[in-house]
Amino acid sequence: MKSHEKSAPLAYSPFREFKARFVKNKPAVSGLVAFALFFCVAVSGALLTIGEDPVFDPSLVNLQNKLLPPLSPPGPALDRTGQPPPFGIYLLGTDHLGRDVFSRMLQGAWVSLTVGFVAVGISVFVGIVLGGLAGYFGPMILGIRTMLAGGLLLGGLLSMVIQFHLTGLLMILIGLTLIFLLIQTRLDKRQSRPRGALARLDQKGISVDTLIMRFVDIMLCFPSFFLILTVIALLPASIYNIMIVIGLTSWMGTARFVRAEFLSLREQDFVVAVKALGVSNTRIIFRHMLPNAVAPVLVSATIGIATAILTEAGLSFLGFGVPPPQATWGNILSEGKRFIFDAPWLTLIPGLSILIVVLAFNLFGEGLRDALNPRLKDS
Repeated sequence: MKSHEKSAPLAYSPFREFKARFVKNKPAVSGLVAFALFFCVAVSGALLTIGEDPVFDPSLVNLQNKLLPPLSPPGPALDRTGQPPPFGIYLLGTDHLGRDVFSRMLQGAWVSLTVGFVAVGISVFVGIVLGGLAGYFGPMILGIRTMLAGGLLLGGLLSMVIQFHLTGLLMILIGLTLIFLLIQTRLDKRQSRPRGALARLDQKGISVDTLIMRFVDIMLCFPSFFLILTVIALLPASIYNIMIVIGLTSWMGTARFVRAEFLSLREQDFVVAVKALGVSNTRIIFRHMLPNAVAPVLVSATIGIATAILTEAGLSFLGFGVPPPQATWGNILSEGKRFIFDAPWLTLIPGLSILIVVLAFNLFGEGLRDALNPRLKDS
């Protein structure tokens, strides 16, 4: 007789458990599928609309074929190059200048994807650095001279960014001078007790955690969108400036997540053990603490991409975004609002695209949060 043996249970795997929980969340899976499609469309848009002779030319003007509805064939007068649309019809119609809306939507998808990922990358980097410093080195006291030097360096860099080169260079030089004097004072401490006003400045100060978190509170007091509008108005119109500004004004949530995780992990037994072994702070942070603190950061970053895309679209709609002739979903929507009754597809197509993409990222982020939350594990 054949023996019937039960199959051995699968070995425990955190990834397998995460995958099982994520797949059960149907809205999250739908968001992931929509995100994958958006990513493919955006990459295709970069390949097909960029170059000297693109397959889809989003800047090609043909006034004879303006305001054609979707799936319309070209009129008797072709565009100025004598070339018909790539598929022989205008898939999504044309705008008031006769430009192919499908080509412009492809280019706008790449712009939205780039702005979303780069801006969130900047915000996550800043948030991890500041949140990690606040959580790990929180009790450390900073002297007044150290804070003054750091503030001058930061102010100098920001001044250089907004084209105040002389002021920024002066602030950076003063900050570097204070850092040099601070190092000299530290060296003198090893020999004798330092004297003078500069030395007394280092005897008082505030903790790293207090300094960073009060800065976070100040940043949270400003309405983010109006702060971005103010900075964009001072900077030249550029997609790079938009990405940097969005990233530098949306890191506060990540910093608070990382700080909370570091405060919790700092007292764990494995961190205390590696400290007792004399492991460097850098290795403790990046090897032992940061991998255990990235779960809420991933969720925050995923939802942050949707927020960045929505912010860029809003800026472009108001005329402060990516400058023409580069197409974005926001400026397509802005141009279409003048023809909302004559050509409603110019408003509906980019509006629905923004809605679907933002909703997909939000659903995907919520699914990640539920799958990564250990409190939801079955007992």
